[in-house]
Amino acid sequence: MSRQIVSVVGGKDAAAAGTYESTNPARTGEVVARVGLADADTFAAACRTAKEAQREWAKVPAPVRGRVIASIGRLVEANAERLAALVTEEIGKPYAEALGEVREIVDTCDFFLGEGRRLYGQTIPSEMPDKDLFTYRNPVGVAAVVTAGNFPVAVPSWYLVPALLCGNAVVWKPAEYAAASAHAMYRLFAASGLPDGVLNIVFADGAQTFRGLELALEEGSVQKVGFTGSSEVGRKIGELTGRHLQSACLELGGKNPMVIMPDAELDLAVEGALFAGFGTAGQRCTSLGTVIVHESVHDEFVERFARAVREAKIGDPAQDVLAGPLLDQKFADRYEEYLTWIQPHHQVVSGNIGKIAPDNPRGDFDGGQGLYYHPVVVDGVRATDRLFLEETFGPIVGVTTFGTLDEAIELANLPGYGLSSSIYTTDPKHAFRFREGVSAGMVSVNNSTSGAEAHLPFGGNGKSGNGSRQSGMWVLDQFTRWQAMNWDHSGRLQKAQMDVAEIEPDLGFRL
Repeated sequence: MSRQIVSVVGGKDAAAAGTYESTNPARTGEVVARVGLADADTFAAACRTAKEAQREWAKVPAPVRGRVIASIGRLVEANAERLAALVTEEIGKPYAEALGEVREIVDTCDFFLGEGRRLYGQTIPSEMPDKDLFTYRNPVGVAAVVTAGNFPVAVPSWYLVPALLCGNAVVWKPAEYAAASAHAMYRLFAASGLPDGVLNIVFADGAQTFRGLELALEEGSVQKVGFTGSSEVGRKIGELTGRHLQSACLELGGKNPMVIMPDAELDLAVEGALFAGFGTAGQRCTSLGTVIVHESVHDEFVERFARAVREAKIGDPAQDVLAGPLLDQKFADRYEEYLTWIQPHHQVVSGNIGKIAPDNPRGDFDGGQGLYYHPVVVDGVRATDRLFLEETFGPIVGVTTFGTLDEAIELANLPGYGLSSSIYTTDPKHAFRFREGVSAGMVSVNNSTSGAEAHLPFGGNGKSGNGSRQSGMWVLDQFTRWQAMNWDHSGRLQKAQMDVAEIEPDLGFRL
């Protein structure tokens, strides 16, 4: 029996203007949730509600807000298996990965519960006597957060937890195709004792969300926008917030390179490429885009990698598999387009391509009623190919070659994204030269392009984002504004840079 869910604003169910059916991509005829979709006015109203609630929430002492975050972590931990199972059911993520994703919420809460006691400012010496200088972190106000559904609970926690801890209120718009998972997560957050209106969840399509965000920004009821999704939509969000003199927190797509040096441990590199390229069916923003492999080990690497891909298990995400189905039909349709980018000069080395079906099976697996696709490795990719230059959200990885490390770095940077990257080498000089030259916000050495930890900054540059960072203490700058205060207790007006005592040196002195 499918769930019936609607937006929740100010602690109350909100009226719906339409309906969306969230289905199980492993069995597309199975409806996971019937979702009531809100319109732009409801989104804008939620932002006004959040604005009213935020005033009182900001007055709650930060250490007390930290204890609320601690409660959220314990609630998620106690419900981890059920939440992970729902994620698997709704988006087809293998259960082991879904459980790891839920663990990420707990880790994020564990980190930020202590930040409630560490929202430090500074006392700073003044250039004048009897005057003290201070800095404080203040909440920004209301954060409107729009998230994708490939990580339907972990990535939202990177926004929600620090935003709430810092004293902000939030209006969260999750992806429709992951609505049941998001609603379950909202309920866990609400059970922590958050006051009504401090966290609101609004289900809406993209057009209504964008219009609602426009209205809220025009009304002045949103002071921060967080967005995880495509580079194309991220540009529009950035333009919109820029018109209102705001800087959005943008976490966008990637074309993440993996460089294989001639001294790399190839079995380890193959293992990393397999997980980076095809875990979550290649539907991570940090998924491997192109393997850039040294010409001296190209043939051996490709042979090992292709064999590993052919032997990898694709199937029911409730089982022990590398990957399950694609997230939703719209991603399957888009992936079909990416497959048309394979050109005559390319060589598919991984076996079959396209949808897994009775007439195109993967071993004894015929795909059933799911959105399952063969993982694809394309060798012979050139730097001018669309497969090299553009993000391909799905289970397809390109391979190209290089001669020198400088050439590899140039190829790694050429597509213009800058999220994640990886190098496999046993020479520290190679690792540090790559780190220095690559444009990515994140670098892995002898590890996959995917994987984040709650206390490390996450984010990208170029087409992958605007330099904002999530996770760790760095995200605090997204959800607070620095306020400077000076207190002059001299009893007279002291003018900075004008009434400063001068001590004259003898600059002509010589020994």
